[in-house]
Amino acid sequence: MKIRKTVPIMLMSVLLVISAACASPQSQQTQGPSLDHVNITMGFRPDIQFSPLYVMIEEGFAEEEGIEIEITHLPETEAVQLVGVDELQFAIVSGEQVLLARAQGLPVVYVMAWWQDYPVAVAAPTGSGIERPSDLEGKRIGIPGLYGASYIGFRALLTSGNLTEDDVQLDVIGYTQVEALSQGMEEAVVVYANNEPIQLAKLGFPVDVIRVADYVHLASNGLITNEKTLRENPDLVRRMVAAFSQGVAATIENPEHALEVSKLYVDGLDAADQSVQLGILETSVEFWKSENLGQSDKSAWENMQQVLLDMGLLETPLDLEQAYTNEYVD
Repeated sequence: MKIRKTVPIMLMSVLLVISAACASPQSQQTQGPSLDHVNITMGFRPDIQFSPLYVMIEEGFAEEEGIEIEITHLPETEAVQLVGVDELQFAIVSGEQVLLARAQGLPVVYVMAWWQDYPVAVAAPTGSGIERPSDLEGKRIGIPGLYGASYIGFRALLTSGNLTEDDVQLDVIGYTQVEALSQGMEEAVVVYANNEPIQLAKLGFPVDVIRVADYVHLASNGLITNEKTLRENPDLVRRMVAAFSQGVAATIENPEHALEVSKLYVDGLDAADQSVQLGILETSVEFWKSENLGQSDKSAWENMQQVLLDMGLLETPLDLEQAYTNEYVD
């Protein structure tokens, strides 16, 4: 069973009554085993970058593992809170959110590394001379906000260039990086390396990209659950990781097919520039590839914790072995 949209409760009740009335005893007896319903939440809206989840559903990987998937969209901070209090069992969040949540006493656990490297970067016009972190000194830089993965990644880049926020001029510009840079309002912008640079190139505005991943290895987006689910239903976690891993692997293998599948879930995707969307997906895939698909790297978590300590977002180090596990990754 594949769930994409929520059916109104009254209509659903009518359909269930009709279905029950029309079903013969024989058909009821031959129904397959029931599926475990899982609500998984991720970023604020459907997007091509979430294609592995769409592929996981449409290719039947979840159903093969006995799981029925419902997708919802919430900001990361809300998602991690809901998983932490066991109102949701699974979510896709970035590594820093896991550590910040655990510091607040929320027992969330990262069980599968989807993104093997942090996708945050700084983009500047080609030829501007901004090619490495140290070149950011004294520059006017647009950033979506002083929070979240963009801010964490940017601070990590500054540190790698022996700079602090006092050495740059930061402008909070929301998600207007493409316009701000192409129209000359900023000298550089904080972006996702798999997104805005592709859009800028399509506009005929080439950029140099300073990727966080080229300077520091940080824990990035992945699948989380909570300690209660791990304790009471570890088999569900294992099956969820297996299904999602297959979705990621299939998307890596065939991004073009994943793009077509995503059109069932992302409104307006079929009308968007297909070369841009495929470029975003193919660039994203490069951040997912790994010889050990889904496994977390200890050093990525140690580096992430150090960034948060340096920023003052963590007061004391955490027990990282409680924050993530590779036990459920095959």
